[in-house]
Amino acid sequence: MDTAHASASALAPARAPAHDLTPSRASRTPTRPAAGDVHVWFVRPPRPGYVPRSPGADAGTASDSGPSAADSGLSAAELRRAAPDSGLLTPGSGLSSPDSGLSAAELRRAASFARAGDGDVYATAHAALRRLLGGYLGRPPAGLTFVREPCPGCSGPHGRPAVVQTDDAPTLHFSLAHSRGLIAVAVAPRVIGVDVERLPSTGTVEACARALHTRERAELAAVPPEERQAYFGRLWTRKEAYLKALGTGLSRHPRIDYLGADLRRRPARWAVLDLPAGPEHTAAVAVDGARPDRVTVRWLPAHRPGDGPAAPDAAYGSTTDRSPR
Repeated sequence: MDTAHASASALAPARAPAHDLTPSRASRTPTRPAAGDVHVWFVRPPRPGYVPRSPGADAGTASDSGPSAADSGLSAAELRRAAPDSGLLTPGSGLSSPDSGLSAAELRRAASFARAGDGDVYATAHAALRRLLGGYLGRPPAGLTFVREPCPGCSGPHGRPAVVQTDDAPTLHFSLAHSRGLIAVAVAPRVIGVDVERLPSTGTVEACARALHTRERAELAAVPPEERQAYFGRLWTRKEAYLKALGTGLSRHPRIDYLGADLRRRPARWAVLDLPAGPEHTAAVAVDGARPDRVTVRWLPAHRPGDGPAAPDAAYGSTTDRSPR
């Protein structure tokens, strides 16, 4: 797929935990999440055949200028407040521009994909990550340096990605994921992992179910056939978010850890939450420690490298606060 009691109720489809949903206007600059908070940002990657908007063009005329109300779960009025001309993902007039924020290695990686569309998604995702982290840290996107933490399994330099910080502020952790049609960036003051997946086909569910934990396979088998794709999607995104937060990724076999409906059987010392990602995707976030006090989900305007310059003081996106009870 694309890129942490045996009762009848435990076998029912997993439901998102209860939250107070309070849509609000997004701030003009991202402030670091508080100790108990998690920030999640969604953005649409370029559609096939996407042509960058000229600097003077009206963003409102672009067919892919942002998520629809149905996709995002936000009202049309809230989406209008998202300020499509925010330019958050508008690093310059092209991927090769220094203003793109992308490093030489990232540009080489984007150009290496066999399909140009895959390179566009990679570039958009990494430009979004740089712009967001630059906003949080008060630094230009191109000035960020990324490293790899030690692998928890072998201590090699291929563990969780991290950004080098130059101040004495608490460490800012992040995670990046993208699937067909959606990019997710999660930020928190503690170790975090995020995953997003497009709803799988029935064939994918059948082929990948064997990689699940024994109890997860039993839960999936008990779900009505018409609900299995969404159920499997939730299971898999929880699992990948957790494994990314661990720092192992899929080098740790997915069947080892249980991330099903029974919260008491899930890994100790970790909180794993489903996220609202629209009707075509499932998403989840995993954080080290106690359940977050608040998870803030934002949909970013769908600007990409190559769209042209943007107003520096524009809003960052539409916001929905999810406060776990």
